Amino acid sequence: MQVLVRDNNVDQALRVLKKKMQREGLFREMKARSAFEKPSEKRAREKAEAIRRQRKLARKKMQREGLLPAPKKALRAR
Repeated sequence: MQVLVRDNNVDQALRVLKKKMQREGLFREMKARSAFEKPSEKRAREKAEAIRRQRKLARKKMQREGLLPAPKKALRAR
């Protein structure tokens, strides 16, 4: 993973790096690997993730078809 540092602004580059790592799921994976996860907990977590994924896909499909209003886009402050 690579982040460009512009105008010697290391703080901003660190923020960008952390955001990229968060999106990739690196922090979640590090936490999962730090301790043993019981097989029953793993099954429950994977099942919950699958349900969450399916609900998200169904919600996006309904938004595309016009059955649900699209989410409002947040305005970014600069």
